[in-house]
Amino acid sequence: MTHDVFMTGFGGQGILVIGNLLAYAGIIDGKNVSYYPSYGVEKRGGAANCTVVVSDEEVGSPVIGAPSAGIILNQASFDRHIGRFKPGAFCLLNSSLVAEGAKRRDDLDILRLPLNEMAQELGDARMLNMIAIGVYVANCRPVAFDSLKEALKKVLPERNHRFIPLNVKAIDLGAAQVK
Repeated sequence: MTHDVFMTGFGGQGILVIGNLLAYAGIIDGKNVSYYPSYGVEKRGGAANCTVVVSDEEVGSPVIGAPSAGIILNQASFDRHIGRFKPGAFCLLNSSLVAEGAKRRDDLDILRLPLNEMAQELGDARMLNMIAIGVYVANCRPVAFDSLKEALKKVLPERNHRFIPLNVKAIDLGAAQVK
Protein backbone atom coordinates (compact mmCIF):
# COMPACT_ATOMS: atom_id res chain seq x y z
CA MET A 1 0.00 0.00 0.00
CA THR A 2 1.28 3.48 -0.89
CA HIS A 3 0.23 6.68 0.88
CA ASP A 4 1.13 10.15 -0.35
CA VAL A 5 0.38 13.48 1.26
CA PHE A 6 1.07 17.06 0.27
CA MET A 7 1.35 19.44 3.25
CA THR A 8 1.38 23.19 2.81
CA GLY A 9 1.33 26.35 4.89
CA PHE A 10 3.67 29.18 5.74
CA GLY A 11 7.04 29.03 7.46
CA GLY A 12 6.62 28.78 11.22
CA GLN A 13 3.51 26.57 11.11
CA GLY A 14 5.57 23.39 11.38
CA ILE A 15 4.84 21.84 7.98
CA LEU A 16 8.40 20.58 7.50
CA VAL A 17 8.49 19.23 11.05
CA ILE A 18 5.39 17.06 10.57
CA GLY A 19 6.58 15.94 7.15
CA ASN A 20 9.86 14.83 8.68
CA LEU A 21 7.96 13.23 11.59
CA LEU A 22 5.78 11.21 9.22
CA ALA A 23 8.84 10.10 7.24
CA TYR A 24 10.66 8.91 10.38
CA ALA A 25 7.52 7.08 11.53
CA GLY A 26 7.43 5.29 8.19
CA ILE A 27 11.05 4.25 8.62
CA ILE A 28 10.30 2.98 12.13
CA ASP A 29 7.44 0.94 10.61
CA GLY A 30 9.88 -0.59 8.11
CA LYS A 31 8.34 1.16 5.10
CA ASN A 32 9.97 2.86 2.15
CA VAL A 33 9.75 6.62 2.50
CA SER A 34 10.29 9.76 0.48
CA TYR A 35 10.35 13.22 2.10
CA TYR A 36 10.50 16.19 -0.26
CA PRO A 37 10.50 19.61 1.46
CA SER A 38 10.22 22.96 -0.29
CA TYR A 39 10.20 26.38 1.31
CA GLY A 40 10.59 30.06 0.51
CA VAL A 41 13.64 32.18 1.14
CA GLU A 42 12.25 33.43 4.44
CA LYS A 43 12.22 31.00 7.34
CA ARG A 44 8.98 32.34 8.83
CA GLY A 45 6.14 33.68 6.77
CA GLY A 46 7.21 32.34 3.38
CA ALA A 47 5.69 29.32 1.67
CA ALA A 48 6.45 25.94 3.22
CA ASN A 49 5.46 22.70 1.48
CA CYS A 50 6.42 19.08 1.61
CA THR A 51 5.40 15.83 0.05
CA VAL A 52 5.76 12.56 1.92
CA VAL A 53 5.31 9.12 0.40
CA VAL A 54 5.11 6.06 2.67
CA SER A 55 4.94 2.70 0.92
CA ASP A 56 5.38 -1.04 1.25
CA GLU A 57 6.91 -0.90 -2.24
CA GLU A 58 9.83 1.05 -3.67
CA VAL A 59 9.14 4.77 -4.03
CA GLY A 60 9.90 5.79 -7.60
CA SER A 61 9.71 9.55 -7.19
CA PRO A 62 9.18 12.05 -4.39
CA VAL A 63 7.14 14.23 -6.78
CA ILE A 64 3.39 13.61 -6.76
CA GLY A 65 1.35 15.26 -9.52
CA ALA A 66 -2.08 14.70 -7.99
CA PRO A 67 -1.81 13.88 -4.27
CA SER A 68 -4.31 11.55 -2.60
CA ALA A 69 -4.20 13.50 0.69
CA GLY A 70 -3.41 16.99 1.88
CA ILE A 71 -2.96 19.21 4.88
CA ILE A 72 -3.57 22.89 4.10
CA LEU A 73 -2.89 25.36 6.90
CA ASN A 74 -3.39 28.84 5.38
CA GLN A 75 -5.31 30.76 2.72
CA ALA A 76 -2.46 31.41 0.28
CA SER A 77 -1.62 27.69 0.25
CA PHE A 78 -5.27 26.78 -0.30
CA ASP A 79 -5.59 29.22 -3.20
CA ARG A 80 -2.37 28.01 -4.80
CA HIS A 81 -2.69 24.24 -4.32
CA ILE A 82 -6.32 23.08 -3.89
CA GLY A 83 -6.66 22.37 -7.60
CA ARG A 84 -3.87 19.81 -7.64
CA PHE A 85 -5.52 17.08 -5.53
CA LYS A 86 -7.07 14.11 -7.28
CA PRO A 87 -10.84 13.67 -6.93
CA GLY A 88 -11.72 11.83 -3.74
CA ALA A 89 -8.53 12.94 -1.97
CA PHE A 90 -8.69 13.54 1.78
CA CYS A 91 -7.86 17.15 2.68
CA LEU A 92 -7.59 18.68 6.12
CA LEU A 93 -8.23 22.42 6.02
CA ASN A 94 -7.32 24.76 8.85
CA SER A 95 -10.65 26.60 9.00
CA SER A 96 -9.04 29.18 11.31
CA LEU A 97 -7.23 30.62 8.30
CA VAL A 98 -8.86 29.09 5.18
CA ALA A 99 -12.06 30.31 3.56
CA GLU A 100 -12.81 28.16 0.54
CA GLY A 101 -14.93 30.64 -1.41
CA ALA A 102 -15.02 30.18 -5.18
CA LYS A 103 -12.26 27.57 -5.12
CA ARG A 104 -14.35 25.16 -3.03
CA ARG A 105 -14.13 21.58 -4.31
CA ASP A 106 -17.01 19.23 -3.68
CA ASP A 107 -15.16 16.24 -5.15
CA LEU A 108 -12.75 16.01 -2.19
CA ASP A 109 -13.16 14.41 1.24
CA ILE A 110 -12.61 17.62 3.22
CA LEU A 111 -12.37 17.91 6.99
CA ARG A 112 -12.46 21.50 8.23
CA LEU A 113 -11.06 22.10 11.72
CA PRO A 114 -10.16 25.35 13.54
CA LEU A 115 -6.61 24.18 14.21
CA ASN A 116 -5.35 27.53 15.55
CA GLU A 117 -8.07 27.65 18.20
CA MET A 118 -7.67 23.97 19.04
CA ALA A 119 -3.94 24.46 19.60
CA GLN A 120 -4.53 27.52 21.77
CA GLU A 121 -7.05 25.57 23.88
CA LEU A 122 -4.39 22.89 24.30
CA GLY A 123 -2.12 25.58 25.73
CA ASP A 124 0.37 26.16 22.90
CA ALA A 125 -0.45 27.71 19.52
CA ARG A 126 2.53 25.89 17.98
CA MET A 127 0.76 22.53 18.38
CA LEU A 128 -1.52 23.06 15.37
CA ASN A 129 0.85 21.00 13.20
CA MET A 130 0.78 18.06 15.62
CA ILE A 131 -3.02 18.17 15.74
CA ALA A 132 -3.01 18.14 11.93
CA ILE A 133 -0.68 15.12 11.63
CA GLY A 134 -2.82 13.28 14.20
CA VAL A 135 -5.88 13.88 12.01
CA TYR A 136 -4.08 12.71 8.87
CA VAL A 137 -2.70 9.53 10.43
CA ALA A 138 -6.06 8.64 12.02
CA ASN A 139 -7.85 9.14 8.71
CA CYS A 140 -5.40 7.62 6.23
CA ARG A 141 -3.40 5.14 8.40
CA PRO A 142 -0.02 5.44 6.62
CA VAL A 143 1.91 4.62 9.84
CA ALA A 144 1.23 3.32 13.32
CA PHE A 145 0.51 5.90 16.02
CA ASP A 146 3.18 4.38 18.26
CA SER A 147 5.73 4.92 15.48
CA LEU A 148 4.59 8.51 14.98
CA LYS A 149 5.02 9.21 18.68
CA GLU A 150 8.38 7.40 18.81
CA ALA A 151 9.58 9.49 15.85
CA LEU A 152 9.19 12.65 17.96
CA LYS A 153 12.47 11.67 19.68
CA LYS A 154 14.24 11.73 16.30
CA VAL A 155 12.66 14.89 14.92
CA LEU A 156 12.65 17.20 17.92
CA PRO A 157 16.01 18.45 19.16
CA GLU A 158 16.98 16.95 22.50
CA ARG A 159 16.56 20.31 24.21
CA ASN A 160 12.86 20.12 23.25
CA HIS A 161 12.21 16.54 24.39
CA ARG A 162 10.49 17.95 27.47
CA PHE A 163 7.68 18.99 25.08
CA ILE A 164 7.10 15.46 23.78
CA PRO A 165 4.17 14.81 26.16
CA LEU A 166 2.39 17.95 24.86
CA ASN A 167 3.11 16.91 21.27
CA VAL A 168 1.64 13.46 21.98
CA LYS A 169 -1.42 15.10 23.53
CA ALA A 170 -1.84 17.23 20.38
CA ILE A 171 -1.48 14.18 18.10
CA ASP A 172 -4.11 12.36 20.16
CA LEU A 173 -6.43 15.38 20.01
CA GLY A 174 -6.13 15.39 16.23
CA ALA A 175 -6.80 11.66 16.01
CA ALA A 176 -9.92 12.07 18.16
CA GLN A 177 -11.40 14.39 15.48
CA VAL A 178 -11.66 11.53 12.98
CA LYS A 179 -14.82 9.44 13.15
